[in-house]
Amino acid sequence: MLRKASVSRLAKLRTCIALGVVLGTIGGLQGCATDALKNTSASPSTPWVPQGQSALPGDFSVSGSTDIGLLPDPVSQDLQPGKVYQLPELIDFAQRHNPSTRVAWEQARQLALASGMVEATFLPILTANVFAGRQQTSIPYRGLLDGDTHHVDTTVSGVAPNLALQWLVFDFGRREALSDAARHNAYAANVNFNGAHQAVIYNVTRSYYQYGAAKDRLAIAEEVLVNNRLLQDAAESRYANGTGTSIAVAQARQLVAQSNLRMVQAQSMLRDQYQELLSALGASPTTQIEVAGASNRPLPGIDELASVDSAIEAALSKRPDVLASYAELQAAKATERAADADFMPRVFVAAATGTNKKNLSIGHLPSIGNQTTGTGVFLGVTMPIYDGGLLAAKRQQAVSVTASAEAAFEKIRNTAMREMVVAADALRSSLAAFDAADALTEAAAVTYDAAFDAYRNGVGTITEATAAESGLLDARLARSEAHAASLIAASTLAFTLGAMTSSTSPLEAIP
Repeated sequence: MLRKASVSRLAKLRTCIALGVVLGTIGGLQGCATDALKNTSASPSTPWVPQGQSALPGDFSVSGSTDIGLLPDPVSQDLQPGKVYQLPELIDFAQRHNPSTRVAWEQARQLALASGMVEATFLPILTANVFAGRQQTSIPYRGLLDGDTHHVDTTVSGVAPNLALQWLVFDFGRREALSDAARHNAYAANVNFNGAHQAVIYNVTRSYYQYGAAKDRLAIAEEVLVNNRLLQDAAESRYANGTGTSIAVAQARQLVAQSNLRMVQAQSMLRDQYQELLSALGASPTTQIEVAGASNRPLPGIDELASVDSAIEAALSKRPDVLASYAELQAAKATERAADADFMPRVFVAAATGTNKKNLSIGHLPSIGNQTTGTGVFLGVTMPIYDGGLLAAKRQQAVSVTASAEAAFEKIRNTAMREMVVAADALRSSLAAFDAADALTEAAAVTYDAAFDAYRNGVGTITEATAAESGLLDARLARSEAHAASLIAASTLAFTLGAMTSSTSPLEAIP
């Protein structure tokens, strides 16, 4: 009897220990969650350092990663050092290497997969399940002869595999509405992908013309420096011959110094524009290539822009941002229809087939096993009755999203029209400015040549030559800037009209 009582106490002790272990584990898990605070800074003014590392007080530097610091090899990016690249070649490279096109491509793929996932909800779901378990019970009883407490141990174990089918048959158009929304979103993503390529083409084109303008500015600065050195030589020669003055020599030297400053500034601007071009290409900042100039590229005539106004309405129908915004509006309307369908019942079919194999063992008796098989098909209907206003709030949210999409579409369409009109006006102004600057340059060149020859021959004054030189410099810079501005304006107009769709010259894309 003492032995049986000890066994009973031992069983209770095991139960208590198991319960303590479970509670201790739960408490330990809670402690692990709060211990994660050790992985961040101790206070707002204390630097964060990774575990196992130390830092000086007030040092907020972070340890670097060798993988991130690896620079791409410019040669491996299909750019050949020493080769002179034309605009179409640069555009082609950017379309293959600029990260923005890959981002837009992946986003389009994601939404295409999302559309496919919605389509999959029209099909039934078939799942295989296996349930296995083991249960032990100890039933106490009092002996009839000795009056002591005895236990009967019972063990039940079993395995129940089954095959289940679920199929939503009818839901009042909810899945169809969600499918429409997914298709419209996927369409918008694909349009934005093509729009990303158009943006890359435009950014490369604009950067290319800006870089060309910077090259022209540097070339003009170098020519002016050469001319001013000739003027300085003439002033020093006249001073040595006794026909000049020290003031004239000082003025000539000042012109040379100013020309040196302009050339340094032009070189700095050229380097900046070169990095802008590399950024538009998606190339490494350390890439070294040669880029062809654009100073000789012809400009369109003002008369060729007469058809731009009539092309604006047609251009709205192919602007990627307008098309994407309209598709997003249609997706919002479809989502609103799906929210309405949430209030309606849903009809589903369910089926299951499976077996159940179990064993029963009682004490030292032989175990008993049996196996059963069952199959069932069910037709069910579910309908929301009360959810605390969740579906109503969801529908109101969908209505709000639709209203927001309508306003966004109207804003984008109006912005697109304004951009087209502004771009057309900017191109007209740039072309007019170029014609005026071109005529001014021709007149200033005649004046400078006459003033310089007169001074070199001892007839004119250094003041006249200096004024003529300044006038010619301003005219040439104005002509170069107006030419580049006209090219950029032409590119902007083509981009706003949705016509910049390939690596062809932007001037060819102007209607």
